Amino acid sequence: MDETPPPTGEWRLIREESRPGPMQMALDEIAAETAAAGGPRTVRLYRWDPSCLSLGYHQEPDTVDWEWCAAEGVDVTRRPTGGGGIYHDSFGDISYSITAPREELPGSLMDCYHYLLAPVLDAFESLGVPVEFVDSEVPALYEPACYLRALNPAHDLVVSGTSRKVSGNAQYRQRDAVVQHGSITFSTRPDRHLATFADPAVTSEEFAERVTGLDEHTDASREETVAAFEETLATWCDASEGSWTDDELSRARERADEKYATDEWVRRRSRARS
Repeated sequence: MDETPPPTGEWRLIREESRPGPMQMALDEIAAETAAAGGPRTVRLYRWDPSCLSLGYHQEPDTVDWEWCAAEGVDVTRRPTGGGGIYHDSFGDISYSITAPREELPGSLMDCYHYLLAPVLDAFESLGVPVEFVDSEVPALYEPACYLRALNPAHDLVVSGTSRKVSGNAQYRQRDAVVQHGSITFSTRPDRHLATFADPAVTSEEFAERVTGLDEHTDASREETVAAFEETLATWCDASEGSWTDDELSRARERADEKYATDEWVRRRSRARS
């Protein structure tokens, strides 16, 4: 684990907010712009409302069951980070992001992952759930789904002593800032998770063997779990409780409308975005 001290500067904690997926992705991007411009660094928890399938940056749109998502009221957006799609159930998923100036973080991608995941691992520990980086690669079950792709020791977290993934994490680097965001599974929803994909060759039972939720390992409620992650992240960087400015919210709404909610961004094939 990287022993670099927490970044200096002003940090704010934004407690869990419920917003649609396109807005959540836009807010991560705006937080990076704020940090790069000398404003506060941000740690935050967020909830996808309504439930949302977030596609990886290079993921092909024909991997999605668009009809099922529309019928079930599941949003679909696309992340600026790579990897597979994640079904963010409004109850079962807890998401976080950490945003800071690039110059304040380790330069090595592996070191940066381990550094920024230190408080995440501490939060699991505070709940009495032993979680660690998977110690070696585990073969993929279904490439289009993030939680079923090959497990990577750089950024995939599993319950200790198992190969059951409980959190997937990704980073993207702008010129002057880094955003790391991640999905923490509080409660698995295998049937719904798989149903967002077109013809997944995986059963719900196979999904449950690869993926676990915190509710299988702790009696803490979802609210208590969110509070544990908020407290641990805030303590790690000595953050003060904060909020978005009106300008940030206005720019995020515009970014969501013009980018993260558009078919041009969400449904275009990988070659068209490269």
